[in-house]
Amino acid sequence: MYREFIVPDDEEILDLIGEWPDTVDSGARLLTWQGSEGDSLSFSYDTLSRSVRARWTSGNGDELLDLYREGATRLRVSSTASATYISVEFHMGECAGEVVIQASPKLSVQDRLLYV
Repeated sequence: MYREFIVPDDEEILDLIGEWPDTVDSGARLLTWQGSEGDSLSFSYDTLSRSVRARWTSGNGDELLDLYREGATRLRVSSTASATYISVEFHMGECAGEVVIQASPKLSVQDRLLYV
């Protein structure tokens, strides 16, 4: 069953986390953060293909994480005085899950995918 990928518009993302998503050649939207130790985290999402990608690179250029997932159904962004978060919900047939990314003050990624 097809499910729409619901995402906030660019203005809402700017208001909530202080970042404006860039557009890449494919039409996907891209957000990038720098960590405290030179690490960087780039997060892209494509509403048409219902896909997301998170790439975490160390300060010396080593790839620490490259997560690509299809079947995204909802993207949420939030920010508090102490942290900035992105969460993405997924529904793929018999599986459902969520990826939660903390973009500041430190970088972290949590990924859960379970049978429903």
